[in-house]
Amino acid sequence: VYMGTVVTYGRGVGVVVHTGMNTELGNIAELIQAVEREPTPLQRRLDQLARGLAVAALGIVTVVFVLGILRGEDLRLMFLTAISMAVAAVPEGLPAVVTISLALGAQRMLRRHALIRKLPAVETLGSVTVICSDKTGTLTENRMTVTVLDVLGETQQVDTLLRAGVPVIDAELKPEQRPPVRSLGLLVKAAALCNDAALENVDGEEGRYRTIGDPTEGALLVAAANFGLMKPELDKRWPRVGEAPFSSERKRMTTIHQVNVARDETDAPWRDAPIVAFCKGAVDGLVEISEQIWAGDEAVPMTNELSERILKANEELAKQGQRVLGVAFRPLDDQPEKPDEAELERQMTFIGLIGMIDPPRPEVKDAVHTSQTAGIRPVMITGDHPATALQIAKELSIAKNGKLLTGQDLARKKPGELEKIVEQTTVYARVSPEHKLRIVEALQKLGHVVAMTGDG
Repeated sequence: VYMGTVVTYGRGVGVVVHTGMNTELGNIAELIQAVEREPTPLQRRLDQLARGLAVAALGIVTVVFVLGILRGEDLRLMFLTAISMAVAAVPEGLPAVVTISLALGAQRMLRRHALIRKLPAVETLGSVTVICSDKTGTLTENRMTVTVLDVLGETQQVDTLLRAGVPVIDAELKPEQRPPVRSLGLLVKAAALCNDAALENVDGEEGRYRTIGDPTEGALLVAAANFGLMKPELDKRWPRVGEAPFSSERKRMTTIHQVNVARDETDAPWRDAPIVAFCKGAVDGLVEISEQIWAGDEAVPMTNELSERILKANEELAKQGQRVLGVAFRPLDDQPEKPDEAELERQMTFIGLIGMIDPPRPEVKDAVHTSQTAGIRPVMITGDHPATALQIAKELSIAKNGKLLTGQDLARKKPGELEKIVEQTTVYARVSPEHKLRIVEALQKLGHVVAMTGDG
């Protein structure tokens, strides 16, 4: 847990190991403070004007002084005249005029909901040639949305393509228009139960909810709600009695639930089981621990052909910019006293895939087009997966040449090499704050005026 972050789900005990500038947030602040403040284009031009005026004034004063002496004028008089001319050459009203102009510009920006804290930034914004932007929350809505449910199909024909149905979850669909809820309903039900997020009613308005917790898990709850499966009701019917929390090594989480419904109401997969475990996480890892796959009304053996189809579907969705999760379950004869991950996460029955995406903001594409028309090059710099970043960049017309650079690629580049690459690259993925500084510095060395936006 890093300083400046918010814990959205999970349980645990924290031990403070670093404080202040020794934290990751402090490290980022130190990197920013270490950057040399470069003069703005206006300041550079004012410096040039001042030097030009000084040279011109010195030349004129010298000529007048020398001519006066040659003509026999009084030395003291010519000296005072020269000093007066030098003082008159100083444009003392220029700083006031510039300040007033910048203040008027800042006022106009404020009317457009942009607060300028430093007046010189007004002029600098007008000279920008490259805009480096974070992706999540800036170019996109920062609202994960389930777009694809991928199951074997409602039929029992196991030789059919895995992606027999790829419905898009839409809250506006009428009940009769929504997908059938056998395999698909089982998929979203399992994802909603194996979930630490919650839905909260918005200001008492009926039918309007906001998610509390991880955005990905919140998107799963919204998808389940569109099937009429509300989290509180599911928790009553299948109360959680144990769990194996998510870990980055396993890349999955498992929850254990008591089947607290009448037998005739219980779903077919665990009709005779008093306990059921649900697991969600990275698709490749789930395939490895699954011995069966759910096909309509029964579990069938997981063959090499089926596992290859699952992995291929996962790859296709990732190329489309989707974040993909797999979901599986396992009926249990009794409740484990102390859930052991290795013992619990085996002999699973794979249900299907869920694809999610953080959609681009509707106004961003027009903003990108306006910037490009004005001669400004937008650049996406994100910590997300390269395939996701490239797909979003293509949708927004940022990545026209398809070139992408990752943080690992950047780490291997020497400063001279990086300057040659940044001129042609518009998408950077899996980058850290240090990489972002290197990108901006390389662009500045090429003579660009760079604007940085976003919370990353």
